[in-house]
Amino acid sequence: MQNVLARRKKTVREIDVRDKRVLVRADFNVPLDKDGGIADDTRIRASLPTIRYLCERDARVILCSHLGRPQGRVVERLRLVLVANRLSALLDRPVVALRDCVGPEVESAVAAMSDGDIVLLENLRFHPEEKKDDPAFAEELASLAEIYVNDAFGASHRAHASVVGVPKHLPAVAGLLLEKEIGTFTRVLQAPERPFAAVIGGAKVSDKLEVLENTISRVDALIIGGGMAATFLASQGYGTGTSYVETDSLDAVRKIAETAMRRGVRLLLPRDVVVTERLEAGVPTRVVSATEIPDGQIIADIGPGAADDFSQELERARTVVWNGPMGVFEIPEFAEGTRRVAAALANLRGTTVIGGGSTTDAVVRFGLDGQMTHVSTGGGAALTMLAGKPLPGVAALDDAGTP
Repeated sequence: MQNVLARRKKTVREIDVRDKRVLVRADFNVPLDKDGGIADDTRIRASLPTIRYLCERDARVILCSHLGRPQGRVVERLRLVLVANRLSALLDRPVVALRDCVGPEVESAVAAMSDGDIVLLENLRFHPEEKKDDPAFAEELASLAEIYVNDAFGASHRAHASVVGVPKHLPAVAGLLLEKEIGTFTRVLQAPERPFAAVIGGAKVSDKLEVLENTISRVDALIIGGGMAATFLASQGYGTGTSYVETDSLDAVRKIAETAMRRGVRLLLPRDVVVTERLEAGVPTRVVSATEIPDGQIIADIGPGAADDFSQELERARTVVWNGPMGVFEIPEFAEGTRRVAAALANLRGTTVIGGGSTTDAVVRFGLDGQMTHVSTGGGAALTMLAGKPLPGVAALDDAGTP
């Protein structure tokens, strides 16, 4: 982590943007509802400070983003016009949605922009060259602007053309959202107010193994929930019913437990769990001891006793990072454990950092996002930072102090 963030990156505040064409890589990869509308505009709202900052300085703002997984082809329901419309309403000014992100028509539209205008390029991933970090595609994107601003924390762990290719051709700086995200995770990992606790959940240990290995040396308490608790329980010799156990991760999990014991870190596993035969709404459930999970049953949530234990531990903390739900919170029968942890953090007198992805979805669903210190817009990027690894999109930006 020290080497990754040793050089501070230049921000949009440190460059003259007035009357300039500025290409902003935003993260408008918003969830869509069954009717094709925007289900949650959190990421769009998070981009507003940078866009407003540029418009106030008469920059010509060229926004670009991906949406969904179109696999390098045009998918009508993944066009960004719906994002442009929502942005226009939030900013109370026109946002013009273009029908492509490169090509003569895009170049003409950008050339016709006036100071303070905003255009939104079409979904970058309609072009397979985006994910391939194709040099020619990156250069074509860069040719539209005079300055590049990365404000897409949620995409900065990807080595894609719009993230790492474009900065090779333009002065490249961090936007206000990216600056906030990087600053928050850096402070929490390097200089947290103590006691410092990490809550790690989700389905698979393998997805979070590097996070666990990095945070165990930094925290005072490590709380484990979600489906990944099954692998921890199995590593101690307990049966886990039909819960998924990652046998390849058992030794790594044992090492984490040994490190916790050696360093005096409190490692909390659920003492009880909610089990069921199938992870579906309306199925029968019951609460059992985590060490006595019946055959044919799968862990669906932490139990009430575990929720009590976790909440009491969190009450002592002054800094908490949370990544990964405690159960399958999308199904009401299995949401209580995640809700209890979210409520405990909402009442915490300290710093609470929600590590993106499904954890952010959960606190938003429970209406508690406004009571957290920081709710990250990036799932994979947050995991990368918590694992102490560099973000390619940040590494590609200009260092502070460069001309």
